[in-house]
Amino acid sequence: MSRQLAIRPVPQGRVPRTAMVMAAGLGKRMRPLTITRPKPLVEVAGKPLIDHVFDRLRAAGVERAIVNVHYLPDALEAHLHRRYPDIEVIISDERDMLLETGGGLVKAKPLLGDDPVLVVNGDSLWIDGPVDALKLLASRWNPAEMDVLLLMVPFARAHHLGGQGDFRLAADGRITGRRGAGRVAPFAYIGVQIMDPAVIRDAPAGPFSTNLFWDRAIAQQRAFGQVHQGLWFEIGTPQAVTRTEAMLADSWTR
Repeated sequence: MSRQLAIRPVPQGRVPRTAMVMAAGLGKRMRPLTITRPKPLVEVAGKPLIDHVFDRLRAAGVERAIVNVHYLPDALEAHLHRRYPDIEVIISDERDMLLETGGGLVKAKPLLGDDPVLVVNGDSLWIDGPVDALKLLASRWNPAEMDVLLLMVPFARAHHLGGQGDFRLAADGRITGRRGAGRVAPFAYIGVQIMDPAVIRDAPAGPFSTNLFWDRAIAQQRAFGQVHQGLWFEIGTPQAVTRTEAMLADSWTR
């Protein structure tokens, strides 16, 4: 039987007021751009990756952002406090140990509160389709049946993405499974999700992946996906920065 969580007091359709921004990665594949700066401060189309994220959070009404940091953290922290004084930026410090995505959520959990939170990768770059992506995700969120709701795109529209996709979806948006070994999955996760913090439990110490929480939710049929209607870019290498800027320039001139 599926686990039933208490329904949190976040009205359906409203973007959560608290976000967790995952910004602690080393950015090794982005070298030499990340030799002197953390990956979220690498510029794409004239502004740092994390500004692309925070500008969308601000526009959606997010009031608090918990940001985990590890590599060159002082530069990132100073930038956020200077650039976004209207958002309460709270640092989840991983200077001593990089905890990966799951471990980062565990460390930050006391800061998240009890209500559903928006969890966003600090290097995620997307362009909205007909509807604002964060508001679309919030409109789909249903705490009575969901623990996690992931924003994803068809693998064929995941620009510059290596690998073979991430998830399979049923017609109602329920995630039916992750990609198996040697197989291609039709949908790719784009680094944006709504999550009930109650799923962050019974976790191992140290670094581990968010896949642990996703797999539990999938097994309990409480993991869903929302298909993004706009553009999304995987910014993993310096070459991807160049290609993305060219694609964005082309789309903005049409």
